[in-house]
Amino acid sequence: MSYVEEGTITAEVLGRYENTPDPRLRRVLTSLVRHLHDFARDVELTGAEWESAIDFLVRTGQISDDKRNEMILVSDVLGLSMLTTMQNNRFPDGATPATISGPFHISDSPELPSGGDMRGGAPGQLCFMVGDVRDLDGGPVAGALLDVWQADENGLYESQVGAQDAYLRAIYRSDAQGKYCVRTVVPCHYSIPLDGPVGELVRATGISHDRPAHIHLAVAAPGYQTLITHLFREGAEFIDSDAVYGVREKLIVAFEEHPAGPTPAGDVAHEPYAVVRFDVVLLRETVGAARGRAEAVAAH
Repeated sequence: MSYVEEGTITAEVLGRYENTPDPRLRRVLTSLVRHLHDFARDVELTGAEWESAIDFLVRTGQISDDKRNEMILVSDVLGLSMLTTMQNNRFPDGATPATISGPFHISDSPELPSGGDMRGGAPGQLCFMVGDVRDLDGGPVAGALLDVWQADENGLYESQVGAQDAYLRAIYRSDAQGKYCVRTVVPCHYSIPLDGPVGELVRATGISHDRPAHIHLAVAAPGYQTLITHLFREGAEFIDSDAVYGVREKLIVAFEEHPAGPTPAGDVAHEPYAVVRFDVVLLRETVGAARGRAEAVAAH
């Protein structure tokens, strides 16, 4: 029988996993063990600190539900979400960059016609988001699904306001020419939720807890890679200190102010409104792509 010592336990644990049948699982687990053990040795982790970390993770799971995922938020503020997003979406120049999904996506959004109103009674200045969905060669992508969600002018999502019906979220389709039109409100910057374990981390470290104004998009079309991305409002506060590291230069867009009158949806607004123009450029799906369109949208 092999008895462990402080200097031998890592090798002993690695030996237990070396016969894992799945090679990818074996690689991930053995690397995880090595890095966890190295971390514990590097900081000389105390028993109290280890218990505190376990408690943090338990409470992170307990506060999560179908409309709030605190575990994703932990990954976000540690930069891990954005790192894995960039590693798994190394797109060529010209394609719309990917960014994180965030913790507030809801999978059962209603489908609306072009220009349909997704506000659900939310406060905020009327805003139209318009553009084309196209491929890398400039060709239109017809029938693309655009899953759109955002916070209101107070920085609150559906799960935070207790809305009974869909609130600032909807699914749209691009038309035969690849065009789309979304009716929503101008987004506002906001703080990530601070009423849970992540809030404790923020207060203990003094790291940024604010997100610049943005709108979320998940775009899927047959034969194309699903894209999860944001549009960030040009000139918005916290562009340079996003709490979850999601800002990418090509995703910063202008919100143009318009007086009351004809709108991009073909009707008339009786109040001033904003228009943001954003073209989505999708990549063709490759053979053996890591995720299907439906699975990717549902997972985020």
